[in-house]
Amino acid sequence: MSRDVLFFDLDGTLIDSAVGITRCVAYALEKMEQPVPGDAELRKWIGPALRTSFAPVFGDAQRVEQAVELYRERFDLHGWLEHEVYAGIGEVVRGLHGAGHRLAVVTAKNEPHARRIVEHLPFGGCFEDVIGATEDGARSHKPQLIAEALQRLSLASAQCWMVGDRRMDIEGARHHGMRNVGVLWGFGGREELTAAGAGALASTPAELGRLLSP
Repeated sequence: MSRDVLFFDLDGTLIDSAVGITRCVAYALEKMEQPVPGDAELRKWIGPALRTSFAPVFGDAQRVEQAVELYRERFDLHGWLEHEVYAGIGEVVRGLHGAGHRLAVVTAKNEPHARRIVEHLPFGGCFEDVIGATEDGARSHKPQLIAEALQRLSLASAQCWMVGDRRMDIEGARHHGMRNVGVLWGFGGREELTAAGAGALASTPAELGRLLSP
C-alpha cells in the first residue's frame, strides 16, 4: 500500500527560528535607518515571504530588494545557525520516514538557506527534497511552493499532506485541495490556524505523529 507523502514547513514546525529571523530583520532595518519594532511585532515576520513583510515598510521595490539583501547578508553568516529543533519532532520525522512515507520540506525561506539548514538537522536525511523560494522572489508564496513540490516530485495533491504552523501553510494546502495539519507549537496559534480552515490541529509532535499514522 502506498503511503501518503508529507510536506513539512520549516520555521515554526521543525525548528524554532525566531532568534535568527528576528535578528536578521532588525539588522536590515537598522542598516536602512528604520525603527526596529519590539519582539512581538518582529515575530510576525516569521512565515510570510520576506518581500511581503518589507514592502509596507519601504514602499518602493528598489528599497525592498536592498532590505532583502541585507537580511540575507546576516543570515548567511549567523542567522541560519540561530535556531533550536523542537523537542520530539525529530523522533516523529524519523518514525514517519521509517514507516515508508516520502517526506519533503516546503518553505517560504529561500531554497539555498533552507537546504543548508535541513542538511544540518540530525534528521535532515529523512527528507527527499527541500522546496523553497527563489532568490528573486518569483516563487515565494505557499500555493506556488506547493505547486513546485508536486511537480518536482511527480505527485498529485490527493496523495499529500501539508504540515505547518501558520495560516499560509493551511491556505496553500487548501488552494490545492490538499489535506493539512496545523501545529500549535509554532508561531501561528490555534485561532489563526482554525480561521484559515485547518483540517486538524496537533498540540505536540507526538500528537502529529498519531494524526499522520492512523
